[in-house]
Amino acid sequence: MNISNYYWHFPAALTPKFCDEVIAYANSKKEVMARTGGYDNKKLDKDQVKNMQRKRKSDLVWLNDTWIYKELHPYVYEANERAGWNFDWKRSESCQFTKYKHNQYYDWHCDSWDKPYDKPNTEEHGTIRKLSMTCQLTDGSEYTGGELEFDFRNYDPHMRDEDKHLRRAKEILPKGSIIVFPSFVWHRVKPVTAGTRYSLVVWHLGKPFK
Repeated sequence: MNISNYYWHFPAALTPKFCDEVIAYANSKKEVMARTGGYDNKKLDKDQVKNMQRKRKSDLVWLNDTWIYKELHPYVYEANERAGWNFDWKRSESCQFTKYKHNQYYDWHCDSWDKPYDKPNTEEHGTIRKLSMTCQLTDGSEYTGGELEFDFRNYDPHMRDEDKHLRRAKEILPKGSIIVFPSFVWHRVKPVTAGTRYSLVVWHLGKPFK
């Protein structure tokens, strides 16, 4: 799919009060180990965990509170229009509150899959992830590393060459910043080397592209 904007950003859009409330609320709940596709809802042995964490290592809390969606949805609609994507989306998945602590990361990946959700008798059945949103809940000065980077080519996700196709999203560093992007765009979060990076990720679903 040819698009002219690979992401749309809103610097410091969310108030510090909202960010702090989300952090406190999420930290009051039990966190779980982040997983990648193929490892969901399975009991993993030590070797499986080690193999999975070569790709992704972080801790999560799932949130689905109306007060959070109410704050975020206007930015999704605005980005979808202003970036010129105009994707038809109908609902949002649960919010993924992510903690990137020391040496935690998420290697190259995209958020969408080749096939739509196969979840009969649910609203997600037959839909795909169309738009992804990342909200920065901590200021970039509160941690080191943890850079959000995009790659705008369709290439081997294990490639490490940093060239003109790789872009570091510095726009998201101020606390409360938001980035919205098509879910098929490849991206990564580099390892955090000091401090903790808190973020909120939400995926927005719709019928497959025609």
